[in-house]
Amino acid sequence: MNDSDSLPDPQATLDTFAALSQATRLDTFRLLVRHEPEGLPAGEIARRLKVPHNTLSTHLGVLSRAGLIHSQREGRSLIYRANLEHMLATVQFLVRDCCAGSSVVCDPLLASLTLPNCGDAHTPGTSQEPGNDD
Repeated sequence: MNDSDSLPDPQATLDTFAALSQATRLDTFRLLVRHEPEGLPAGEIARRLKVPHNTLSTHLGVLSRAGLIHSQREGRSLIYRANLEHMLATVQFLVRDCCAGSSVVCDPLLASLTLPNCGDAHTPGTSQEPGNDD
């Protein structure tokens, strides 16, 4: 298997960005990334983002079909988790495709993706959790 076999195809990349191109879905994905690896139940996601449960269910379905999240039953709850491997493959696809292997272009881009304190990478003055005004 060569390295490019593990990268998503262009349609999968389009599906990923289409799923993230809606505010509630983007907020949901960002919230789930912040709660890795334990994940969150759907009801807690809805509460934190102040989204009706039925609306969130639709958004979770779109994110799941795009490969951005997955769920696992724990007792009576479905726990949702971000699929970080899928996001990594998407970013790698873009970097490899856009940079065409040029170290002059790729090295600064890759260095900028490696933040020293990733947990502190939020924008100053903004909430750590999307939609959380508490």
